[in-house]
Amino acid sequence: MVMRRSYDYVIVGAGSAGCVLANRLTASGDLRVLLIEAGGRDINPFIHMPAGISKLVGNPRINWDYDTEPEPELHGRRLYWPRGRVLGGSSSINAMCYVRGDAADYDEWATLGADGWNYDSVLPYFRKAERQARGASRYHGAEGPLGVEDLRYRNPLSSVFLDATTACGYARNDDFNGESQAGFGFYQVTQWRARRSSTAVAYLRPAFDRSNLTVMTNAQVRRVLIEGDRAVGVEFVRRGQTQQVRAVREVLLCGGSVASPQLLMCSGVGPARELEAVGIPVRVAAPGVGANLQDHLDYCVLQKSQSTDTYDFGALREALEGLRYWLTGSGPGASNIAESGGFVRSARAPDGRADLQFHFVPAQLDDHGRNRLPGHGYTLHACVLRPRSRGHIGLRSSSMADPPRIFANYLSEPEDLRGLIEGVRLSREILAAAPFDGYRGAELYPGPSRRSDAELAVALREKAETIYHPVGTCRMGSDPDSVVDPQLKVRGINGLRVVDASVMPRLIVADPPADFLVYQNAVLRGAATTLHLAFGLQIFRYWPVLHTNLTVLAKHCFRFFE
Repeated sequence: MVMRRSYDYVIVGAGSAGCVLANRLTASGDLRVLLIEAGGRDINPFIHMPAGISKLVGNPRINWDYDTEPEPELHGRRLYWPRGRVLGGSSSINAMCYVRGDAADYDEWATLGADGWNYDSVLPYFRKAERQARGASRYHGAEGPLGVEDLRYRNPLSSVFLDATTACGYARNDDFNGESQAGFGFYQVTQWRARRSSTAVAYLRPAFDRSNLTVMTNAQVRRVLIEGDRAVGVEFVRRGQTQQVRAVREVLLCGGSVASPQLLMCSGVGPARELEAVGIPVRVAAPGVGANLQDHLDYCVLQKSQSTDTYDFGALREALEGLRYWLTGSGPGASNIAESGGFVRSARAPDGRADLQFHFVPAQLDDHGRNRLPGHGYTLHACVLRPRSRGHIGLRSSSMADPPRIFANYLSEPEDLRGLIEGVRLSREILAAAPFDGYRGAELYPGPSRRSDAELAVALREKAETIYHPVGTCRMGSDPDSVVDPQLKVRGINGLRVVDASVMPRLIVADPPADFLVYQNAVLRGAATTLHLAFGLQIFRYWPVLHTNLTVLAKHCFRFFE
């Protein structure tokens, strides 16, 4: 690899957004683009084997393995926050569920000042990005780069779960991205021919051989270079050497809801008090950087199973199923593990949208799957889709080499706790339905003795975990306190944009993505052209993705920032 001293665009982060940007910006051949990724190539075979997600947790070669600061409302626990550190970012390690969000979510963004982000504006770009195995329709496209298909393998217990939801009176929904999101069904996944369709696979791989694209891995950007009021490049460390590269047109930050605000602050753009505390000179006092952190908190009702029809395999069975997958592309190896789920509007919902989401997993999941329980069981996850609690990203030091401080502030708003308790009660109702009669064993969590709201509140504080959907830390809006405008330009600095889930003003009602590894679109408007960018909320492991795509609106995508 021969690196130039300057490029037209420098993209920081090769995740769900960065890979798409790299593809689109280099398509014409006229622009020189550098894509910088802190992690390595996506060569780990478990990345591409759907069920291999169980082997990716805790792997520091492909995962940032963050932890939050002690959470006051969760008994002071530090919660594990996995994020992708590899080409494709979290779209390479998430659960591949394809859920875009409710149409009203995007319309709400528009009312909050995100002009051009309403549902009717972004739907054409969802369709353009999608290669839907079911074919094209009003809500789906079939000619895009991102593979979307039905699971090639489904565990029998996933069908039992759906039968149980029907018995409880809930509607069946075979397309969470169609006319309505409410109901239960099987998730579609970002796979193609039973292999993961990450943004690295769908977007970056086809662009790798372009002479105007340089992809640099294992290089961590330490700061954005700013001269006057303009971003002119970045400084990064690779193989122990500190280097700089210039951006003639723009620097595009695609580090996600954790790394993008951290990089802005380490570059002197952020809350003055936060920067001064670690000795960073303030270039632009921007109190919104790192603020507005939102995430989906999740609780698992876990039961033992009288049946062995689960994914609680022993080592020998795992090896045999792995071999089966690599030889035939079939069997449990093709599953994303979180095969079925749904959306419910509870009695607590403030409007017509679903306020609870469920994911059924035919396996015993504890501590993100890191604690392997003996025997067979199944897990039903519930999360509150519109949390009111807000946290922030802070700095541990002035260096990007040190992980940031994550203050998620879960359950700081009492309504979030009440909503999660409702999710547990509905989970129990479903698992108590007749279709589970031949399978149901003892309840492990929260435990059969915990019935009252007060008892369930204690259980939630003990075991609730993130579902990996952080957003909002570089909030987009039209007000002066927003970090970026609706074209994703950083306020106060020319030539700098943020293009990732951190710009989302509010969480969407989805499995954010893979974010997210759920598909969102970012609108970048220049004086001459408009570029719609889909970027990703990526989640990890067993959960939906908001890993979204970027697509070009203008005829010549390289002219969108004139």
